[in-house]
Amino acid sequence: MTNSFIQISDSHIDDIETVWGTNSQRNLKTIVENIKKKTFKGLIISGDLAHNGTDSSYAIFKEIIKPIQHNIAVIPGNHDNKINLSKAFKECYLKNLTIGDWEIISIDSVQDLKNSGKIIQQELELLSKKILSSTKKFIVLCLHHPPVSMMSEWNDKKSLENAEDFFNTIDKFKSIKAVIWGHAHQESEFKRKGVKLFSCPSTTLQFNGPAKIGFNHFDLGEKGEINCETIWL
Repeated sequence: MTNSFIQISDSHIDDIETVWGTNSQRNLKTIVENIKKKTFKGLIISGDLAHNGTDSSYAIFKEIIKPIQHNIAVIPGNHDNKINLSKAFKECYLKNLTIGDWEIISIDSVQDLKNSGKIIQQELELLSKKILSSTKKFIVLCLHHPPVSMMSEWNDKKSLENAEDFFNTIDKFKSIKAVIWGHAHQESEFKRKGVKLFSCPSTTLQFNGPAKIGFNHFDLGEKGEINCETIWL
């Protein structure tokens, strides 16, 4: 994979090691040890880095991913505290990644005090500006909440509330080749109007999947093709 990036999601790091009956800190360490062996040019973390959003949980997260130093973007999830997250990752928070002819654009879909997501009008307008101002041939969009039905036991009411507004905003841009997200703790791939859609498994545990932890490794082609390999550990 010459031009590639990795997506991890839903690590749910807390001040204590055990979250939902599993050691989320140890699991993230296992993921990072595997990622270190990969060749890639960027890492995007698609929300729920922390379980309760404390300053100390983000400090633990940063220490665990310390071996990964380059080209990192962080977006918030519904379990995150945006103020604490942006303070801990101020250089990476809602950053866009550029890799070759590709740009990965970060989107904030989090609502205060709600599990479900919504991209407010101001954020949709900002997204359009980011896409229009991009100098790259191909674009990947990343948010926390699923914009389509997960086609599983996942409760779609916890997904993106205004998916129609989101797609109405992006459908006119032919440079968009993929949309990726987390939140559902599930690996899946869909396609919509020629755009590939990918969800990412959790580094903690899966709601609808194998009793494993995982992450996504994306390969970016020179002609706009994008392929995803989900790595299970």
